Amino acid sequence: MIEIYKHTLANGLRVVVHPDNTTPLAAVNVLYDVGARDEDPGKTGFAHLFEHLMFGGSRNVPSYDEPLQMVGGENNAWTSNDYTNYYVTLPANNIETAFWLESDRMLELNFTEKNLEVQRKVVIEEFKQRYLNQPYGDMSLLTRPLAYKTHPYMWPTIGKDISHIENATLDDVRNFFFKHYAPNNAVLAVAGNVHPDKVFALAQKWFGDIPRRAVPQRNIPQETPQNEARLLVVERDVPADMIHINFHIGGRMDADFYVNDLLSDILSNGQSSRFVQSLLKEKQFFSDVNAYISGDMDPGVFTVTGRIMPNISIQHAEEAIWHELSKAATNLVPEQELLKVKNKIESNLVFSEISFLNKAMNMAHYEMMGDASEINREIEHYRAVTRNDIRDAAARAFRKENSSTLHYLRRDKNANGVNGNFSTED
Repeated sequence: MIEIYKHTLANGLRVVVHPDNTTPLAAVNVLYDVGARDEDPGKTGFAHLFEHLMFGGSRNVPSYDEPLQMVGGENNAWTSNDYTNYYVTLPANNIETAFWLESDRMLELNFTEKNLEVQRKVVIEEFKQRYLNQPYGDMSLLTRPLAYKTHPYMWPTIGKDISHIENATLDDVRNFFFKHYAPNNAVLAVAGNVHPDKVFALAQKWFGDIPRRAVPQRNIPQETPQNEARLLVVERDVPADMIHINFHIGGRMDADFYVNDLLSDILSNGQSSRFVQSLLKEKQFFSDVNAYISGDMDPGVFTVTGRIMPNISIQHAEEAIWHELSKAATNLVPEQELLKVKNKIESNLVFSEISFLNKAMNMAHYEMMGDASEINREIEHYRAVTRNDIRDAAARAFRKENSSTLHYLRRDKNANGVNGNFSTED
């Protein structure tokens, strides 16, 4: 059980605290309710760009890293489709340094052409290295618009086209900041060797004077139900063929989130999972194969992906995957198999609570979803999933008309294949 204390400032900033006297350290985590789904389709990649811009200096602090390093602190950040997260770890007795730094960059960044150009180059280079210049790097650029036709999940957090970042103006980024980076659009979570009342006092001291901002109401076009199988075939200079299948499922707050999470573990988590036993060890069709869920706030996807062994056709590999998916959709999972994956998830949840940083990030996430205290009920939700739930979820998801499939083919093996062809199958 994670002990949680909460307080909301007058400007709307939600503050959650977990005291942990087993460590001399503390984590300060700021989660902003903005991600790639909040971007303009013609100006994508901005949420991720801000992950970099936020370290380029703020209104009153020209260097973020230098004062933090002087007090023994470390920091990092990440961007998702839904959120942007910034965290600091440091000795607990130096925690006020983190409050000073985080509050000043929430107030206003140092918006200059020089800072924008520096971070623009960093993001462009990251786009090239991760998505264009390494094997299989462009898969998310291909699979997302295949599965999504209206929802902004159709592009990855890096953006759907690097030209959007190349052409970003100072006014563009300034407007994006003041629309989304606001105390009333954020959660401040602190975990470690701290006292809740002192944290609330520091929050008031450093964040209390930051004004509320007019955060736009989210109005995202929702994806319509998919009613036809989609197939995209591409050729690339890669060492092996790969297959990637996306199935539409519910969002993070839907009841079937826990069911689909367990279902993905049944299929591919660990050496005794179905995919590993059948597709890797018995049939030897794949060198690796995985199943996982996106966990997005809006309806997401259940993904099955695998790297195919030489001399195995992608058609045979795909048929083998569908055979396993059909079994999950028609037969009840044995009670012992379901209990095994439940126990593994429960142990992972308990283990993750050892880290004060994980607790800070998780508290922020749950508070953003509605209530930080829900973190203490996670295990109950997984325990409540039944064998029928697993079979029914598989039957809902694993339908041909609900599938978007990418055949990512090795060029030298498929000299007569189709390069970049898109087709649909009924």
